[in-house]
Amino acid sequence: MVRRFSFLGASLLVALILASCSSASNQSGPGTANAEGRLQKVLSQKKVRCGISGELPGFSFVDEQSNYSGLDVDICRAIAAALFDDPNAVEYRPLNAKERFTAVQTGEVDVLSRNTTWTLDRDSSVRMAFAPVVFYDGQGMMVKAESGLKTLKDLQNRAICTQTGTTNEKNLADQMRKLQISYKPVVFDDINLAFSAYAEGRCDGVTSDRSQLVSRRTAFPKPDSHIILDEVMSKEPLAPAVADGDSQWADVVRWVVNATIEAEELGIKQNNVDTFANSEDPVIQRFLGKEDELGKSLGLSPDFAARVVKHVGNYGEIYDRNLGPKTKLNLPRGQNQLWNQGGLMYSPPFR
Repeated sequence: MVRRFSFLGASLLVALILASCSSASNQSGPGTANAEGRLQKVLSQKKVRCGISGELPGFSFVDEQSNYSGLDVDICRAIAAALFDDPNAVEYRPLNAKERFTAVQTGEVDVLSRNTTWTLDRDSSVRMAFAPVVFYDGQGMMVKAESGLKTLKDLQNRAICTQTGTTNEKNLADQMRKLQISYKPVVFDDINLAFSAYAEGRCDGVTSDRSQLVSRRTAFPKPDSHIILDEVMSKEPLAPAVADGDSQWADVVRWVVNATIEAEELGIKQNNVDTFANSEDPVIQRFLGKEDELGKSLGLSPDFAARVVKHVGNYGEIYDRNLGPKTKLNLPRGQNQLWNQGGLMYSPPFR
């Protein structure tokens, strides 16, 4: 009898040790410990700390009066609206490309909303958890109109400015290798230096996401003196990201983005959201939190989606406000149209 209890006791001890090791293993990896319970931390600090660029008009830009604007900024505001019913409950942290992922992993920011491309490496080894794409882009090349350069092949043995540590630098190398074109890379840690060097004539072209090229061109004294070549070098799906390891917080950010897309599909806008309160459409009732209270499973108020639309608008409104035909950028929506209008914007069902 004594031997039996000893065996059981030893078995129990081994099981506890294995369970402890398994738990520790599941929680390992960059960002995991800092991400744990992020929703509760954000709620307790009563604001969302959002990592942005702050230097890219149309996406995230801060003016001389310290006012923030742009599509990426509005995603931050939408998250704050969902959590606090207040789109201004945001603390913006300008980050450059080199420091952005570290800021997420260490918990310096709660979410990264900074024209960041979703890639396999960033999803796995860098340990980012990406929300839905908010802008489908592609890499391009800008040159001076007077240069006579028309295609990438014309850049044979030419100097090209870009930012190091980005997908742009790698895509450029891949594309030129594919075309068997020799070129002189001129790389900078700071994208501002890359564009400054291009403007000063230190390189013949500058490469980045096409949307960024359009945005930066508007800041030049003579925007029409610069052209963007027709060739698109890559796919650049830009999406917000959070630290891997906290599925609840990732779900919150993911479904806030989805809410902006779904609202546009349903025809719910910032100025008419209240008129849908008595709709008999069950899809709309669920979306607005009148039925099923879907927000509760996320740890949010049942009307979180209605809050997003009321304070920030649907995806189409956000796009038009920052990038649309009434802005300096005037970027055609193209792939960023809704799925039922020939684009790629698509939200899973709210049910």
